Amino acid sequence: MSILPGVGFLGAAYPWIRAAHVIFVIFLMASLFMMPRFFVYHHQTAVGSPEDIAWIDREMRLKRIIMNPSLIIVWLLGLALALNVGAFSQGWFHAKLLLVIILSGFHGWMVGYAKKLAVGQRPWPEKRLRMINEVPALLVTFIIILVIVRPF
Repeated sequence: MSILPGVGFLGAAYPWIRAAHVIFVIFLMASLFMMPRFFVYHHQTAVGSPEDIAWIDREMRLKRIIMNPSLIIVWLLGLALALNVGAFSQGWFHAKLLLVIILSGFHGWMVGYAKKLAVGQRPWPEKRLRMINEVPALLVTFIIILVIVRPF
């Protein structure tokens, strides 16, 4: 199937849907880069302190306002685009889908970790949290290569 605008069930809306998908991917990635950094700073506060409460609120707002809505919209628009162009029959898309599922799992892990911080748990050391901040960068790099280069 062609990916030209006007082709497929999305018709002339295809470029608009694609643009919206990219915009929300940017929002999602920004939040996935921010949250681990929030965790590092949150770890440096005393449990129950005013700073601790402020970080809990920041993390909750980031999840509620940016992370969760962006993830949902990215998935909905991405699936519509994939169906529109018949991507499910292409090898590069299977690899991309796997990486997107892993990235979504990373999102879920961060939501769970924020809940642990909110109840005073600090299960990971700061150094590991600083390293985990690289996960979304690596995944999105490979996802973009798969989408643009389509090596297989």
